Amino acid sequence: MAKTFVHLPEYEILERLGRGAGAIIYSARKRGQAQKVAVKHVVRHGPQDDRFIEQAENEYEVARQLDHPSLRKCFDLVRVRRWLKIRELFLIMELVEGRRLDELYEHERPQQLERAVRLFIRIADGLAAMHKAGFVHGDIKPRNVFVLDDDAIKIFDFGQSCPIGHAKTRIQGTPDFIAPEQVLRQPLDQRTDIFNLGATMYWVLTGKAYRTMLSGASPGQMKQKLDARRANDPPHVVNPAVPLALSRLVSECCEHDKDQRPWNMQAVISRLETVLHVLDRQSAEPAEGEPAVRSARAK
Repeated sequence: MAKTFVHLPEYEILERLGRGAGAIIYSARKRGQAQKVAVKHVVRHGPQDDRFIEQAENEYEVARQLDHPSLRKCFDLVRVRRWLKIRELFLIMELVEGRRLDELYEHERPQQLERAVRLFIRIADGLAAMHKAGFVHGDIKPRNVFVLDDDAIKIFDFGQSCPIGHAKTRIQGTPDFIAPEQVLRQPLDQRTDIFNLGATMYWVLTGKAYRTMLSGASPGQMKQKLDARRANDPPHVVNPAVPLALSRLVSECCEHDKDQRPWNMQAVISRLETVLHVLDRQSAEPAEGEPAVRSARAK
């Protein structure tokens, strides 16, 4: 599918990769360069598409202020205007090849809990870098995390990200992972991402969504549903293979009251590393009657 967009002549479009929210994603190569990039193309057909334009602009503005190997890079933004109005734009991004977290665990729960916990740590580390830069991601979910072949991860889609302490005028987030303060349009901080990560970990470990769908509900109905979510079974009840310490951490991350959640991502990482140490030690212990040979494990 080699072609060139008239407003992006310096890039050769190689392949259509998929469709996102109001956008089509392509792989491309800048002429004269070997490195491939991803291009997000957003077209404004009418007022209903304004939010997709705004999200793509926001993604670029946030991503260009971040520098961490677990956060997807955005290199450039090309706006096409007609009659002073943006009609389409092209967001040039780092090309990420791998599997989304929701694809990795779509049909089964983790067979190697150590691997899942390592992925959780890497996600938390990327989010900690965002928080250090002053931003909340605001939409962490399995679909927004890529797992690369070497189990490195890439967090992407910063379209709903905002400065720490910002209160949005409308509800933004994904119903099965959105934090209560997002629904109630209260100020967001690092604990908002901790809730989103907790709900993500809950889904990976149990195969179930932590949250009740909230779209289309009135504010009163949302409050009732938020209160009802306190009855969610903890992960170790749904999946007995989950260690109690990990189950407690996930449940605390998903507390309705953000003051009851871990204060920052470093606290989450510390507890995940403790869980990982215990899991690694248990897996290294020989079963009864087996020789004490430690298996090699990729860290």
